[in-house]
Amino acid sequence: MKHLIDIKDLSIEEINDLIEVAKDIINNREKYSHKCDGRKLATLFFEPSTRTRLSFEAAMMELGGNVIGFSDSSSSSTSKGETVSDTIRVVGCYSDIIAMRHPKEGAPLVASMKSTVPIINAGDGGHNHPTQTLTDLLTIQSEKGRMDNLTIGLCGDLKFGRTVHSLITAMTRYKNIKFVLISPKELEIPEYIKKEVLDKNNIEYVETNDIEEYMADLDILYMTRVQKERFFNEADYIRLKDYYILNKEKLEKAKNDLIIMHPLPRVNEISTDVDEDKRACYFKQAEYGKYIRMALILKLLEVE
Repeated sequence: MKHLIDIKDLSIEEINDLIEVAKDIINNREKYSHKCDGRKLATLFFEPSTRTRLSFEAAMMELGGNVIGFSDSSSSSTSKGETVSDTIRVVGCYSDIIAMRHPKEGAPLVASMKSTVPIINAGDGGHNHPTQTLTDLLTIQSEKGRMDNLTIGLCGDLKFGRTVHSLITAMTRYKNIKFVLISPKELEIPEYIKKEVLDKNNIEYVETNDIEEYMADLDILYMTRVQKERFFNEADYIRLKDYYILNKEKLEKAKNDLIIMHPLPRVNEISTDVDEDKRACYFKQAEYGKYIRMALILKLLEVE
């Protein structure tokens, strides 16, 4: 049985196949509207989510399937002390596939070891968010028309940002990728990402705390919010939360074909005056998420 816990679980060929299926879904919605008739997706969200959970649910319903699950761990038996392993074994009796978000890193991996149905990691702590990465890759392919020869700026919370960690890991497989890592000192990319992913694969990157320094070089600017839920000290969060605010002035030196991405939700890190800029892709990116999750569900359920 195939699960998706980490973006590295998929080969580059499998990723490219998923992107092609997603593109076909976009162009032929009716063709896929009954592919999952009679199938059930369980969404187990032990941590709050809007886009990811609703995207999974919309994806399954557009494939003709049904959805069960919960969006708050306090409404599940884990509030009574039930283990993740037991929850997964039970829910597997009622569903064909499970999308799971959990605040503890590694929880979806543990779940996959006990599950009788495919598990999709919908985010585990500050670790991985592979379906957001697939969303990002579909966005890049669709908007830029290529996956290589790109300079990608990653800005904001690079320490706790699981979407950033997963995207870096995925993009290192493509040719001539360069990264500009933009963050305050306290939120720099973890050392293990530098050593085990960037350095190990001889990927060119620079680190800076200035969002405008390399703006003219970027093909993609990936903004992230400073995540309040990852901080133990509220004072640190308040000090850093508005460190970067992207506005029209900061984009004056940017390329005309730059694409601006954000996994959402945003707080203050992108000014609303950027929303009407043709380079802003973050709401379109959210829509792409539904289509790539449709493709992934079909793959894991082995539906032709």
